[in-house]
Amino acid sequence: MEMTFFLRGLVFGFAIAAPVGPIGLLIIQRTLNFGQVVGVASGLGAASADAVYGSIVAFGLTLLSGLLLDLQTWLALMGGVFLCYLGVRTAMAAPATMAAQRETRGVAGAYASTFLLTLTNPPTILIFTAVFASVGLVNVAENRLAALLLVAGVFLGSAAWWLLLSGGVSLVRGHVTPRVLRWINWIAGGVIVAFGVIAILRGIGWV
Repeated sequence: MEMTFFLRGLVFGFAIAAPVGPIGLLIIQRTLNFGQVVGVASGLGAASADAVYGSIVAFGLTLLSGLLLDLQTWLALMGGVFLCYLGVRTAMAAPATMAAQRETRGVAGAYASTFLLTLTNPPTILIFTAVFASVGLVNVAENRLAALLLVAGVFLGSAAWWLLLSGGVSLVRGHVTPRVLRWINWIAGGVIVAFGVIAILRGIGWV
């Protein structure tokens, strides 16, 4: 019976990660510039943050979730500034030319940056709450094994999407010239900055 929670978590994690937003653009850009290893590390950072938020809901940590939601304005501002910083860095990044450098550069930093960036979006808790409630999983915390399997499913489902995305992008990476990579960096960086500005405007209540 508990395995159904794991399977549901897989579906939820995959579905929540799939929409292409600033994290997806960042992972595509990093995969093209630095290789699949860096792309996957970035995706695992986002998946880990999804698992953290899934844990808060699944284990019924209402105090922590309430605190995060109370701080969502400040977190939105910090996340927006961080997005703008990453966007500028992405736009200004020179395409890597050495294969070894492209494959190994910044794995830990790639993981940490997407983990922190995803954590600055507390409304994700509301998404998990709504999804869990829609299938009657709000009280899953009463069954710790079910809650654990649910969170594990969310992590693996999210990670599966990022693995598929970075894997697909890496297939065409060898055919992308440095000039095209430069344009991709500019475009991706500009879009990420735009997401950051929107996050800041939402944080101050202008959007």
